[in-house]
Amino acid sequence: MADSQLLLAPAAIPGEPTPPRSQQPTLKRSASASFNDVQDESVVSRKRMKEEHEDAEAPEQAQAPGTVVPANDSALVEQLAQELQCGCCSELVYRPVIVVPCQHFFCGSCCVLWIRNGGSGCPACRGLSTSVTPFRSLQSVLDVFLRAAPHKARTERERQQADEIYTGTSMRFPSPREASPEPDINPSDYVRPCPNCLLGNPYGWRCPQPIVDPNVDPEHAWPLEDGTPPGHALCGNCENLLALPSPLTTKCDFCQVSFCGINIQGRCIASPILSQQPHGFSDVGDLIQSSAVYECCFHSNTVEVEIMLDYLTVQRITPRHIYREIVTHIQAQPGAFLPLIDLELFVDIHAMPAGVDPDPAAPRSRICRLCAAEVFLYGLREWFLRERQKGFLEESVSNRPDCVDGAECVSQRNLEHAREFNHMIAKSNQPEIQSNQAPPPGEVDTPPPSSDIPMPTTHIPASDSPAERDEVPVTSSDGPATEVPVIHGDDVIDP
Repeated sequence: MADSQLLLAPAAIPGEPTPPRSQQPTLKRSASASFNDVQDESVVSRKRMKEEHEDAEAPEQAQAPGTVVPANDSALVEQLAQELQCGCCSELVYRPVIVVPCQHFFCGSCCVLWIRNGGSGCPACRGLSTSVTPFRSLQSVLDVFLRAAPHKARTERERQQADEIYTGTSMRFPSPREASPEPDINPSDYVRPCPNCLLGNPYGWRCPQPIVDPNVDPEHAWPLEDGTPPGHALCGNCENLLALPSPLTTKCDFCQVSFCGINIQGRCIASPILSQQPHGFSDVGDLIQSSAVYECCFHSNTVEVEIMLDYLTVQRITPRHIYREIVTHIQAQPGAFLPLIDLELFVDIHAMPAGVDPDPAAPRSRICRLCAAEVFLYGLREWFLRERQKGFLEESVSNRPDCVDGAECVSQRNLEHAREFNHMIAKSNQPEIQSNQAPPPGEVDTPPPSSDIPMPTTHIPASDSPAERDEVPVTSSDGPATEVPVIHGDDVIDP
């Protein structure tokens, strides 16, 4: 062992101090200077590459889930604002609603406008959707986000306009419309035969005045410039040629337009009044889409329309049921449909020319889909007035004070005024406005007559006949009855 130690370390010289251990020679051979330089440079390069890699990954780590980021970080606020954008208006969503089943969300007002403008599916994916409901969980997230970033909130004017459109209720998308076939446009200069003009047609009846096929006999074909051939007309729905005497042809007693009864079943026909379906009003969602319901029927009072829509949804009342009750009520009136005809509700509602009404006072038995829609819109508001008397409305709605101006109120478009006052008032129940103004200076109020002085009274017979109302006897308590001359225009007829 001693020998091995002598070999590892040289013997110390007596009288000289022993060098420190670090300065003592070892058996290890030191690396060359060039290798040490390369090693130092590689270490520095690895450190520099690591620092650059960490700097490049810093933004990704800030966006990764679970990374702690300050709440006031502007980048986070902007990213959340983009994620919370409405798919329609591309702004921060306001009063969000969610579409079922695709789970896309939008502003409630944007979704209402989409449905009113004809949308029948999700505005984002155009998929078939069943309903739209308020997205309450997302609303909670929005509230927290706006407390941290209040500058991202929509303007007060935008919020007010959105509140006037959407009231926070659930909605339904209307069913997709059935596309009508394209009209049979003849590229030639001649009229093509109608379905009943062809020999051996499948309808079991042939037109007595058949139109010549221009492809078979162009010399005897009917030119387009000569108008509609005799005994024929254009269908009010598909606009194709039809034979008027055909057993399948029907005529609307309101617009005087004929329908072929061949091309589209249920549409190219004038049905009996009670069995017809009003055009464009298949379900409650169609009422939301119709601007005429808001503007014409309810004078742009969106609150009253929403009350009616909620009532129809709860009671499960369909537009066709409403139409039948409206027709039944109109038919029970003395003039039946004559007031509607006098208002010219059924004039020029089709693209093709209509026939002449032979007797406006005649009873009506058949109606087309467009005329049925006019009857529906004409009586919708009065129907809901009668329906409200059944007492099924909520107390918060039925106990509202009546507006003095009723349906003629010019402020009912204001959302706050419409919510506070009831404007669904029958004309006969509207209160009379009494004037409390004092008489002008110089005029003396006439005192009421004394009960001791007999006053002349006029007795009007309770007859509705114009002939019996021409002569109205005036009786007085002081003398016998006298007859007053009747004035007809500029002539005076003595009794």
